[in-house]
Amino acid sequence: MYKLIITESYQKRAKKFFAKHPEILKQYEKILKILCLNPQHPSLRLHKLSGRLAGLCSVSVTISYRLIIHFIIKDDKIVPIDIGSHDEVY
Repeated sequence: MYKLIITESYQKRAKKFFAKHPEILKQYEKILKILCLNPQHPSLRLHKLSGRLAGLCSVSVTISYRLIIHFIIKDDKIVPIDIGSHDEVY
């Protein structure tokens, strides 16, 4: 099982995001549980990013929204970086 590390900066971003999009909070919570249990689960559509976001990964929360994470395999940690629409986070 992976440990989710929530930083203060991510907490602020998430709070702002969910103030605008409270309807996806339950889906987000479900995605986080799956992510901690099995990051390779197909429903997450986990993939590595390139360019300025190289070293980070993206997970689909819904068709429209993405969660950008730092996926640290050796320490079994997942650190959320940003959440938002495709255009907002890329």
